[in-house]
Amino acid sequence: MNQSTSTRVAVIGGARTPFARAGTVLKNYSALQLGVHAVNGLLEKQQLAAESVDELVYGIVLVDPRVPHFAREVNLHSALPASVRALTVTNNCITGASAITAIYDSIVAGRAEVGIAGGAESMSHPALLFSESATRIFVDAANARSFSAKLRELARLRPWHFKPRAPAIAEPSTGLTMGEHTELMVKEWKISREEQDEVAHRSHMNAHAATADGRLKQEIQPLDGIDHDPLIRPDTTVTKLTVLSPVFDRSPAGTITAGNASPLTDGAAAVLLMSEERARKEGRAPLAFIKAFEYVGIDPADGLLMGPGIAVPRVLRKTGFKLSDMDIVEMHEAFAGQVACNLKAWENGWKEPAIGKVDPEKLNPLGSSIAVGHPFAATGARIVTTIANEMKRRGARYGLVSICGAGATAVAMILERN
Repeated sequence: MNQSTSTRVAVIGGARTPFARAGTVLKNYSALQLGVHAVNGLLEKQQLAAESVDELVYGIVLVDPRVPHFAREVNLHSALPASVRALTVTNNCITGASAITAIYDSIVAGRAEVGIAGGAESMSHPALLFSESATRIFVDAANARSFSAKLRELARLRPWHFKPRAPAIAEPSTGLTMGEHTELMVKEWKISREEQDEVAHRSHMNAHAATADGRLKQEIQPLDGIDHDPLIRPDTTVTKLTVLSPVFDRSPAGTITAGNASPLTDGAAAVLLMSEERARKEGRAPLAFIKAFEYVGIDPADGLLMGPGIAVPRVLRKTGFKLSDMDIVEMHEAFAGQVACNLKAWENGWKEPAIGKVDPEKLNPLGSSIAVGHPFAATGARIVTTIANEMKRRGARYGLVSICGAGATAVAMILERN
């Protein structure tokens, strides 16, 4: 949508945990604990009185059935008062962006002046479920009216019933994983393995440089003494990446490896939004303002992660901007192949008129999800924080955010400074 309103919504700042590979240094923290750490870290970094927050919109993708209202639990376990309105969102990889635009809507509508948006993911703690047949037995046993009836139901259990089922990584609509879908995309768009490995290498080099000079560390609220993203590999090279084996298509035609795909990641992020008037009253200098955003859904058969190929041209057209007007372009790296496919769609045109080629120096100058990590629900808040901070450092006028999502969705967002 093209936001034509006199109420401007400011990005004030962000905070996040370190992002770490699942099963490693953050494995003992639940998504709830990570989310609380990010929210409290944001309050601390911004020296914000917790009682001044009107709304918390917080997301998670790997939903734990035992914590159905995740945002409310983050609210109640953090420093935020119980009076804060909390809303849980889950929207695959664009969850964090959806949380941000939900706060935006509340501020524009006058329901709130100060809001926190973000998300958390603990890939180390997936909710394990029993099979449908085992679940049926346990439920029937629980509902049985007598002890003997319970025993009869439980007697139906067999050893295989106790094998847990991890959350599915395949798309329910297609039966294919995101990696398998991306293999189809890179073949259709004729994206080479070399091009994908170069995208991955650049992500690591940029992220390493931004960590070394403190730009990425500025976002992080240290946890257990960790003040950086351990996933970044400063010693990687294109040569090292080329020797890795494909993991989704193991034939000679396969190109996607563990090196040119984002890893399963634990982490959380939060971003503070305010109305322009409230920010002015508090003497806060916004990093940027949300100018416009656009959500799209496409047919998975057209390319599961090709949504940015449509969302970005639309948001540019509706705002009257050109791609060349954007000083920084932050593009989520689910896979290097997905990045390359969508860049090609922008350049050549695909379901929308061509918008041109991105200057490589403007693209992900601090690295992105391949190097930093991708806790699904946290990525949107992380990217908006990263680009807004960099826009301030560079004195940039406009920044573009592009995030693809599972389920064949995407979001594009334009930030501005003036």
